[in-house]
Amino acid sequence: MAKEKPGTIEVKSFGTHHVITQPNPLRKMLLRVPDSDLDDPVARAEKALAGLSGEFKQWMTIEADRLSAAHAAIKRDGFNDRTREELFRAAHDIKGDAATFGYPSAAAAAESLCRIIEHAPDLDAVPAELIAHHINAVQAIVRERTKLDTAMVAGVLSKQLRGIADEFLTHANRDRPEHLEAILAPSIVPNE
Repeated sequence: MAKEKPGTIEVKSFGTHHVITQPNPLRKMLLRVPDSDLDDPVARAEKALAGLSGEFKQWMTIEADRLSAAHAAIKRDGFNDRTREELFRAAHDIKGDAATFGYPSAAAAAESLCRIIEHAPDLDAVPAELIAHHINAVQAIVRERTKLDTAMVAGVLSKQLRGIADEFLTHANRDRPEHLEAILAPSIVPNE
């Protein structure tokens, strides 16, 4: 099958310039849709998300359990490349998914834990309670989200954890100024 010849280039000359118009072969690929049949992709995506929203609690529970399992492995085996990576991945996944799934405070606590893992010069020197408090906070936020008074408490808890983590990281990195700017940067997790 022979290819169609591309259309010709059109040149319009004006007194001070030329306008060159090339043929657009993609125009043949474009499907015109009548105005009465317009699709709203945002509305379609929101509808699909609403249909999945019943599964968000289960997904967050699975992610929170994965975080707890990674923490249990660290308590059992100590920090090594594998356990550190799994703890970071579990916290990072929660940080990314939690706000979409309706758990923004869990995202904030997970982000704070990610920052500790990323910026602590020696993870063995991080107080075990600091890591445990972050994991317990994520677990509690996921478990208790359905109660009316928990949203405000979860937000306050996440902010306090972030403050304590920042304090620890600032002290631990006092001789590493290149890390201080990242540590003191504002959170990238969406607010409630």
